Amino acid sequence: MTNPTADKELVITRIFDAPRELVYQAFTDPDQLAQWFGPVGFSVPRDSIDLDVRVGGHERFTMVSDDDPTFTSPVDATFSEVIENELLVGAEDWEGAPGQSATKGMYMRIEFHDEGGKTRLVLRQGPYTEEIEAMAREGWNSSFTKLDTLLSD
Repeated sequence: MTNPTADKELVITRIFDAPRELVYQAFTDPDQLAQWFGPVGFSVPRDSIDLDVRVGGHERFTMVSDDDPTFTSPVDATFSEVIENELLVGAEDWEGAPGQSATKGMYMRIEFHDEGGKTRLVLRQGPYTEEIEAMAREGWNSSFTKLDTLLSD
């Protein structure tokens, strides 16, 4: 990343009322990912998702604005560490955040911890500028609200 002010790490911890295997599956199954990923007002068309969940594998998809389908935000990530039902680590490139340029080589770490039949998810992502970190936090929390609904079905 070339922006020297982008030094803020996003950290979100959230408890999901579902076993970690189900939460992990929601991140790694294309059909489920299409049902919840993206903040309210965005969707991820199933046909845009290409997942190969293994070390050296990838995650590619495109978020699309529900109000303006010409506004899209493609994501292209490569997995560097995968432990089934426990951990996803990788680097990602994305573009299309409103008023922002493309970001290259951002890291992502998602941990899935068993909490007695529930899952404590810890997400780390960055680096961000302070402004973009706040937008990303809002977007993830909105997405996680959609994931709560999917997991409760």
